[in-house]
Amino acid sequence: MNKLDRDYIELLKDIMTNGVEKGDRTGTGTISVFGRQIRHNMQDGFPLLTTKKMAVKTMMTELKWFLKGDTNIKYLVDNGCNIWNGDAYKKYCKAHPSVYHDDMFSQEEFIEHIKEDESFAKNWGELGPIYGAQWRKWKTNKFGNLGPNDTLSDVFIDQIKNLINELKTNPDSRRLMVNAWNVGELDKMTLPPCHYGFQVYTRELSLEERYVMYFEKLDHTMVPLDIKIPNIHQYFTELNIPTRAISLMWNQRSVDTFLGLPFNIASYGLLLEIIAKEVNMVPEELIGNLGDTHLYLNHIEQAKEQIGREPYELPQILINNGDVDNNGVPFTRSLLDGYDITDFMIENYQSHPTIKAPLSN
Repeated sequence: MNKLDRDYIELLKDIMTNGVEKGDRTGTGTISVFGRQIRHNMQDGFPLLTTKKMAVKTMMTELKWFLKGDTNIKYLVDNGCNIWNGDAYKKYCKAHPSVYHDDMFSQEEFIEHIKEDESFAKNWGELGPIYGAQWRKWKTNKFGNLGPNDTLSDVFIDQIKNLINELKTNPDSRRLMVNAWNVGELDKMTLPPCHYGFQVYTRELSLEERYVMYFEKLDHTMVPLDIKIPNIHQYFTELNIPTRAISLMWNQRSVDTFLGLPFNIASYGLLLEIIAKEVNMVPEELIGNLGDTHLYLNHIEQAKEQIGREPYELPQILINNGDVDNNGVPFTRSLLDGYDITDFMIENYQSHPTIKAPLSN
């Protein structure tokens, strides 16, 4: 049974039954509840909702953008991902009020200039120190030396790199966290982060769990566990059988439940898969802690349509981070620092049709 879709539909019902009307930054209006949670066992399938068709490539492209440390929409629009266009254009409009500038670009013209004019994109495509900057280049108040002239340079913290290192060296740490809510830079961001931080947690796998993985990997027939192999855990480790399971929990202050939350669930599910692959662990549980959990008033009818749909089974994800060098020797690429959309294959994804709804910026 696809529990994820059913839990999501129950959340939609909860908001429509118990939500209170509130104004919001966009002027659209919402009905809202506070303090909800989504939980998903990754062994049940990849967390891609089936009660409406999801834009998988768009989700993967945005996550790659975050992991690159990029904060300019140029990369997104060049790769067909348009979810941040409205935020960039809104920033442009604030700087060019039409009452003073009759020659201000329309949003379509603005995006064309982002695509075609590198200088324009560098200036107006920049969203400030949002997710990618905080994940990969958190700015400190320290300075370091750079270059032959000992020029002072800013010192940055790569939270993702630190997380991976800590998972490899101290996997029971309670500090396996990445934070995007940099209070000192919120005023420089086009939009403060909605999903503002995540934490991961690992546990050791039992001998029985590793044993199942061993036979699945080698496609053997199961035999009794009391197989006489000295140091069997070490034997499994030499065969690259994971020793730990890893879970991820993200925190979100503001949740556009119809358009945004299904995207967030899939994105953090993919991030968990990537991190697990990077440190050779097994993805286990995905958890979302949701603050102001709302439906925009112009999404109510769409939510009702989705509620009436029967879920399909969840799809599976296959990840390929293997490659060969110029001499044909196999090696493993880091997905965190250079994955390609083609590294991921979503298998057996069956869904109901897309339900269109306006995005509020």
